[in-house]
Amino acid sequence: MNAMILAAGRGERMRPLTDRCPKPLLEAGGKPLIVWHLERLRAAGFSRVVINHAHLGEMIERALGTGDRWGLEIAYSAEGVALETAGGVAFALPLLGDAPFLVVNGDIWCDFDFALAPRMASLLAGGEIDACCVLVPNPAHNPGGDFALAASGQIAPPFARLRADAGPALTFSGIAVYAPRLLQGVQRGARAPLAPLLRLAAERGRAAGLRHDGRWVDVGTPQRLAELDAQLRRED
Repeated sequence: MNAMILAAGRGERMRPLTDRCPKPLLEAGGKPLIVWHLERLRAAGFSRVVINHAHLGEMIERALGTGDRWGLEIAYSAEGVALETAGGVAFALPLLGDAPFLVVNGDIWCDFDFALAPRMASLLAGGEIDACCVLVPNPAHNPGGDFALAASGQIAPPFARLRADAGPALTFSGIAVYAPRLLQGVQRGARAPLAPLLRLAAERGRAAGLRHDGRWVDVGTPQRLAELDAQLRRED
C-alpha cells in the first residue's frame, strides 16, 4: 500500500517561518514535522511514500533524499505551482497506482497508528465507499467540527448531526485512505480543494470515518508549533 504526504502548501499562516523553509521541514521536538510521519509510516510497514511539493520544493528533496535513511522509497511529485489538496493528489495518481492509498497532511503531528490503514482500505474494496477519514475531537480553532460519525461508520456533513444515527461533530484530521475514483472528476494539473469532494462523498453515503482519540495537532501557526516543540522536548 502506498502513502502520500501533502507538502506543497505555502504556509501563509506560518510566515515568516515559511518564507525560507517549507512548512513540513519546520522542526518540533528536534526533527522536521515530515520526518515524524516518515518514521511512523516505516514503523507501520509502509515502504513507499509519495511527497508532493511546490513552495521551496527543492529543499524538501535535498533534506529527505531517496528516503533510504528511513528504510523507505520516496517518490516526488513536483507541481511547480501548488495545486491544492485534491489537485495535488490527482496530479500524483500515476505514482500512487490503482489501489487505495493513504494520504497524510504534512503540517500535522499525530500519534495515529498508520498500521490501521490497510483495514481502512478494506472498506473501499467493494466500490461503495470512496474515502475513509480519520476524525478527531474538535480543537479550539474548529469548534463546529467537519463531519458527524454515525454508528454505521459512515460520516455525514455537519447538518446531518440532526439525524438520530449521527454522533457528535468531529474534525477531519488530515489523515485518510482514498480510492483513486474519488479524484476522477479532477483534471490532472488543475487546482482543486479536497474538502468539497469529501463533503459530496459524505452526502452520498460514500465516505466512512474512524475516530482517533489520541494526540493530534494542526500545526497551523507559529504559536502551535512552539507549543508542540516545547511539549515534545519535555517528553524527550
